Amino acid sequence: MSWWGESVCIEGAYDRAVRAKLTVVGSVNLDLVARLERFPRAGETLSASSFERIPGGKGANQAVAAARLGAEVRFVGCVGRDAAAAEALVNLRGLELDVREVDVATGLALIFVDEAGENQIVVVPGANAEVEARSVSGSVLCQLEVPDGAIAQARAGADWLCVNAAPARPFEVDADLVVANRYEVDLIGAQRGLVALTLGAQGAVLLEDGNEIARAPAPKVNAVDGTAAGDAFAAALVVSLLEGRERAEALRRACAAGAIAASRRGAQPSLPTAAEVDAILRR
Repeated sequence: MSWWGESVCIEGAYDRAVRAKLTVVGSVNLDLVARLERFPRAGETLSASSFERIPGGKGANQAVAAARLGAEVRFVGCVGRDAAAAEALVNLRGLELDVREVDVATGLALIFVDEAGENQIVVVPGANAEVEARSVSGSVLCQLEVPDGAIAQARAGADWLCVNAAPARPFEVDADLVVANRYEVDLIGAQRGLVALTLGAQGAVLLEDGNEIARAPAPKVNAVDGTAAGDAFAAALVVSLLEGRERAEALRRACAAGAIAASRRGAQPSLPTAAEVDAILRR
């Protein structure tokens, strides 16, 4: 029996009393963020205008995002036995945590953000390379900052699986929903079933077996940092579908969540609540 009962993905059956239940299997990073006017050229040294240490990791970001959107979230991941772990986990403390400590350093992300809100990111996986998903069930959301083995374990235990194909690489499992941007979709190859293709400022398209079934624009915002916009989108789409919303509405909400995140600085600090998504869609 499905963990979320009879309410999931029933077109038109959304009830505000329904609360999505979701397990997120993914990465935990400490983001080291430098802001600068423009990105350096090869061999060039530039001065940053600011530097911050911010909790991040695509898995942790999506777990926090789903919780802020009203879901009941369990998070599965790994951290090192180091000081960075406490910093990286601070926003996850209110969730159900299945986080192992391992003898590898906590994951790090080195992030440059320019004045236009564009970013360049280098991830040092660390403990994330040790993630396993042997005890998951129900609805599961994964990203590709964890090993292929964890994705396969998640598929084996999940009734319904979403894979956010970032950072992009080919993967072997058949997901019920794949989320990818226009660059990632070329690397992962053809996918069966539902695929959400994000198009940045142009919004997103939902495909089923290669055929477009919904399209949504992105609300106009002043973009300042796109670091967690994709994570906000993926979490909002998954939560909306698990709440039983129609697919077109779920896509609109996902685009709105991504736009809000892009209008704020930082990864987890930028993630919106359900009320904030409702508000921007009423504009």
